[in-house]
Amino acid sequence: MQPHKNAETRPMYVYLMLLTFAQATAFLGWNILYTNFAVEAAGLTGEQNGIVHSVREVPGLLSVGVILLLLIMREVTLTSLAILACGIGVIASGFFPDFTGLLCWTFILSLGFHYFEATNQSLTLQYFSITEAPIIIGRLRAVTAAGSFFMGCLILLLSGMLDYRWLFGIAGSAAVLIGMWALFQHPEKEGLPTQRKGMVLRARYWLFYLLTGLSGARRQIVTVFSAFLLVQMFSFSITDMSLLFLGSYLINWMVNPYIGKAINRFGERFLLFSKYLCVIAICIGYAFCSESWFAALLFIADQILFCFTISIRTFFQKIADKEDIAPSMAVGVTMNHIAAVMVPVVGGMLWMLDYRIPFFMGAGFGVLSLLAVSRIPERLGEVFGEQREKGLCH
Repeated sequence: MQPHKNAETRPMYVYLMLLTFAQATAFLGWNILYTNFAVEAAGLTGEQNGIVHSVREVPGLLSVGVILLLLIMREVTLTSLAILACGIGVIASGFFPDFTGLLCWTFILSLGFHYFEATNQSLTLQYFSITEAPIIIGRLRAVTAAGSFFMGCLILLLSGMLDYRWLFGIAGSAAVLIGMWALFQHPEKEGLPTQRKGMVLRARYWLFYLLTGLSGARRQIVTVFSAFLLVQMFSFSITDMSLLFLGSYLINWMVNPYIGKAINRFGERFLLFSKYLCVIAICIGYAFCSESWFAALLFIADQILFCFTISIRTFFQKIADKEDIAPSMAVGVTMNHIAAVMVPVVGGMLWMLDYRIPFFMGAGFGVLSLLAVSRIPERLGEVFGEQREKGLCH
């Protein structure tokens, strides 16, 4: 029997699949609508756009708050509440077409999004083995793509008939409904290692922290400035952006299940090294792109490469103590957003000087990531398995 077959029958598998779908529809809907809404309805400048995206990343820095909340509630309860907050924030965004309103509701939806990211990663690594986790995470990413594709189709069909308030409302509705359902579920099982309470920072996790931080910084370059480039410089409409996201997520829907299998076969080092080589090329391509079709291809390619980031999580699962997973995932999300909070603001100011500079920054982060990936052992599982047996991982 394949390792993931038994996993599919567990309540936690169904629970995470449904909540992941809900988060995907809410966040992708917001992501498609935001740039056009910010430019057309709210009239944001490049600098204001960078500030909104920085505020969106602040909850990532606050993800260590997950550790405190887990002292007073179940991890699955926090996960359900996070999905609710995300959905409510998305729905409310359409009613506030101004800079202040976008700052407020972007913060709330992002708080839900990032807290869900921390607990979702934690629950996945706790409930599934080292061989199961890459497969399950790949499937969760496929569900994310499926939910995103579904929402993208809805927005594409309805954008000409409904105003932004209705579109944002539809985008956030599944997250609110599924989040309410999830509050009454109990997918936990007995016998798992008890997670440590409080902050966990260990020197031997330094490479995980570094890779996570660089990933967050580099990701912001593409998330914030590539979409802005398409709308502002190449005049992509909301329909164009919807089609672009649809193409990206349709491909990811098909590709993601194979990424977990690739991790089990080739290892995290190979996948991450390949990813960051491509990332450098994509960022340089954005800087010198003069054709809209080429910019669109770069955007789709980067959306696919983002899925390889799951290798960082499975790398951590192989080197970590099982009791460290929940607090370390919260710390990891925070590490991911230390640079991410500053990059959009700094990048927005540099954009005003020359739009190519933020993309050169992204290529630089890619180079640093390559250097970090070179420190991952080639026989990762064997190396750390031997260390555990000798008691060197404690």
